[in-house]
Amino acid sequence: MTQQNSKPKRFRSQDWFDNEERIDMTALYLERFMNYGITPEELRSGKPIIGIAQSGSDISPCNRIHLDLAKRVRDGIRDAGGIPMEFPLHPIFENCRRPTAALDRNLAYLGLVEILHGYPIDAVVLTTGCDKTTPAQLMAAATVDIPAIVLSGGPMLDGWFEGELVGSGAAIWKGRRRLAAGEIDEKKFIDIATASAPSAGHCNTMGTASTMNAIAEALGMSLTGCSAIPAPYRERGQMAYETGKRIVGMAFEDLRPSQILSRDAFIDAIVVNAAIGGSSNAQPHIVAMARHAGVDITPEDWMEYGYDVPLLLNMQPAGKYLGERYHRAGGTPAIMWELEQKGLLRSKRLTVTGKTMAENLVGRESHDREMITPFDQPLKQKAGFMVLKGNLFDFAIMKTSVISDAFRQRYLSAPGSENAFECKVVVFDGSDDYHHRINDPALGIDENTMLVIRGSGPVGWPGSAEVVNMQPPDALIKKGINALPTLGDGRQSGTSDSPSILNASPESAAGGNLALLRTGDRVRVDLNTGSCNVLISDEELEARRKDAPPPIPGNQTPWQQIYRATVGQLHTGAVMEMALQYRDVGHDMPRHNH
Repeated sequence: MTQQNSKPKRFRSQDWFDNEERIDMTALYLERFMNYGITPEELRSGKPIIGIAQSGSDISPCNRIHLDLAKRVRDGIRDAGGIPMEFPLHPIFENCRRPTAALDRNLAYLGLVEILHGYPIDAVVLTTGCDKTTPAQLMAAATVDIPAIVLSGGPMLDGWFEGELVGSGAAIWKGRRRLAAGEIDEKKFIDIATASAPSAGHCNTMGTASTMNAIAEALGMSLTGCSAIPAPYRERGQMAYETGKRIVGMAFEDLRPSQILSRDAFIDAIVVNAAIGGSSNAQPHIVAMARHAGVDITPEDWMEYGYDVPLLLNMQPAGKYLGERYHRAGGTPAIMWELEQKGLLRSKRLTVTGKTMAENLVGRESHDREMITPFDQPLKQKAGFMVLKGNLFDFAIMKTSVISDAFRQRYLSAPGSENAFECKVVVFDGSDDYHHRINDPALGIDENTMLVIRGSGPVGWPGSAEVVNMQPPDALIKKGINALPTLGDGRQSGTSDSPSILNASPESAAGGNLALLRTGDRVRVDLNTGSCNVLISDEELEARRKDAPPPIPGNQTPWQQIYRATVGQLHTGAVMEMALQYRDVGHDMPRHNH
């Protein structure tokens, strides 16, 4: 590690606080910081000013643990010779934000870019937890390119109800099916849901939150072992302290995201995502982070590098257990150790530790082989995302690790037509339409029906909503049919166990052919060829273009209008396309303000 007294250049904060050429501006910048007791000597000492991007708040309960963890981060920063400055991040809360928290990923990204560029911050600790708090901050770190490190808040403790594990999200999806089947009443449904959230922290399943924090570690942007430590564990506070210490070292070393976020790092993230049974939301988030880092991730990369990877992690929703056992089994480093032994990682790359990923993984083998299986004895082969295309869309994915035996037997096991099925469709325009009509017997929904939802993508919703994991009508659930094939241009919760076809791009609201689909059409899905097609002629599709497109709701806020005007499609990360031209903006000093 580079010694702190051999820093390569002046810190950018010194242009605010120690600028001999503009002493008038130095006085102006210093003056107001005095009002809470910091001294000019501290700010002019040449020590790095370390920002703490605070994502915790009362309306971000999954990240609220960071209100406490920030104290330990501050301790680490001070002990290592830095000066901490904590500032708020735009809140993102998946469960509660309406119409969808996906709107806030790009908004939080924008705000963080402005803070890191326009304020005297030399390096930053990114406090992550809930789904989109991780990609939003890493997108911004890549854009600004000052030293940055991720501190995960960690999952909740394992949830228990009547002697059984109940995991975040997964308990709700299963509970609502039991409610529809008449097995439980509404009170018990609520009791099950609340039992799945027993402590501070984010989802204790391998939903999008756990996935994206694991991905941050796989990319090399957090300290080894950081992502899986449960929020209430003492090790979480210790990790916060070590993260605070390490970011000071990174500031002196000038170790930036651009040195870490390489194409190799993102390919490894795709591999790790498959091995952990990661969320289908990882697809747009990984692509978004890569694009802001100047890295091209193609649709083919998901199949070439991720699809053949086996499922190694026995964690809900693809497996049985929850986050506490994952941590005790070794967490993400133990998964990566398995992959490293088989040569699936590009591990000679640099990480925030100052060492290579290969060095970080030495000695990380798991000893809990029920939780993290050996590579040669996986829970499932070929667990990565299946990429699909056809005459309805150019890109969509299916999360194959959650294909149940019952689903495979019903839809993917016909003799002579294995891994393929054909069925009629019932089309819904948004989730309100689905909820109002799903139990209408006039729709004729049976076990050979595919449920399709459109108007749920980045432009149509707006923001892209987690609505594709639609459950069957109550009448079918009472007959024991708990899952139908589903398709949509939106997303689904990472905690869902539905093997939906989702993230379909282009979406219906952007001219995609899902807008032309009609109830009663027949669709054929073939996983052997990666295709999904409506069984009508090209001429009929063209003729339908003369019809009015499905309606979408109007904008309710100024940001929704800006979002719709700037956002791309899910297959390209749903980023603000105009923002991609801005890279390394932290290298250029902003103009003075007086």
